[in-house]
Parts: sequence; C-alpha cells; structure tokens
Amino acid sequence: MQTPRPSRRTVLTGLSLAGLAPVLAACSGDDSLTRQAGNADGKNYIAGDGSVLEIAPEERGAPVEFAAELFDGSPVTGASLRGAPALLNFWYAACAPCRVEAPHLVALHEQFEPQGVRFLGVNVRDTATTAQAFERTFEIPYPSVEDARGEVLLNMTDHVPPQAVPSTLVLDAQGRVAARVLGAVEESTLRALLTTVVDEAAA
Repeated sequence: MQTPRPSRRTVLTGLSLAGLAPVLAACSGDDSLTRQAGNADGKNYIAGDGSVLEIAPEERGAPVEFAAELFDGSPVTGASLRGAPALLNFWYAACAPCRVEAPHLVALHEQFEPQGVRFLGVNVRDTATTAQAFERTFEIPYPSVEDARGEVLLNMTDHVPPQAVPSTLVLDAQGRVAARVLGAVEESTLRALLTTVVDEAAA
C-alpha cells in the first residue's frame, strides 16, 4: 500500500537533534528508569525530526490493522479503536524525547479523553516492569501495548519509520491515519491535530 499524498501538509520544526542535546545530557544519567531499560548512555534510538504530516480526509488510506496485548494481557486491535478518534504513541522508557513529550501527552489525554479520543501507547522495547515504572513516574493515565517484537510497528511501516521513536499517529474515527508526528510532540500542534479529527467525528 502506498502512502497517500496529502493535500494539506504542514512541516514544523519541533525538537531538533541539537535542541535535544541538553535533554540527552540530563536524561542519560544513572536514574532508575535508564538502568532498568539497560540503556544508560541514552543514545540507543533514532529521534524523529519533529516534522508533522496532516492528511486530508479524502486522501487517507485504509484503516490501520494490528493485533497486540496490553501489559496486563488484554487484547487490543486496530478494529477495536474504530468508532472514535484515537492517538497511537510509539515509545520506550529510556528514550529521552519520550520523556520530554510525556507531560504533553498526559495533558492532551486529560483534555480529549472526555471528548471520546482513545489514547494508546505502543512500547517498542521494555519489559512490563520498566514500562510501568515510566508510567508511574510520568503519571501516564492510558494503557500501552507490548511490542518488543515489533509486530505493531511492522504493520505501521507505511506511516512510521521503524526506528523513529517517539512517533505519534492521530487516527480518525474510521481508524485511518489523519496525521503523523515524527519526534517529540509539541503540545499545541498535537492539540490542533486532535481537534481536527474530533470536529470531523462530530460533523
């Protein structure tokens, strides 16, 4: 399946690699989450460039398809997210930009979950213990699926480069990718993208 060519495309510069340097320095120390993830140097990831892609409704592809389990063993599928807008965030605990964006995702969940938007994390590396420690630290209110084998990510390769973590997909109520952010999310930008799909669903 080819990636659709969007008629509305906005490319924004979020946190550049240079801009992340202070964060990497701050987050690569000997803290408990880094030790648990076995990634104390904080460099074992490829950060996105902060670019944002928005796709017009008439040019979106097929609904996303995947099957996975939450860390408690509960099943989740792409089909189970349909019927309301959704957000998929690809992350893991020792990823410094994932830490940067975590408070923004929490704030957006607080705003949009009452409007019916479903938030789901996709953890691409961690054990349950490490993932849950991250979630406690940042008070993440929504669940994540375990994807250490990369099965969910593999199904998303039309939309997400396999090693670009964090990445975030905004799905419309039909389960189609309406927007994508590569790199740490900027709260106001992601708020606008979510507002678009919420307004579409309400129309």
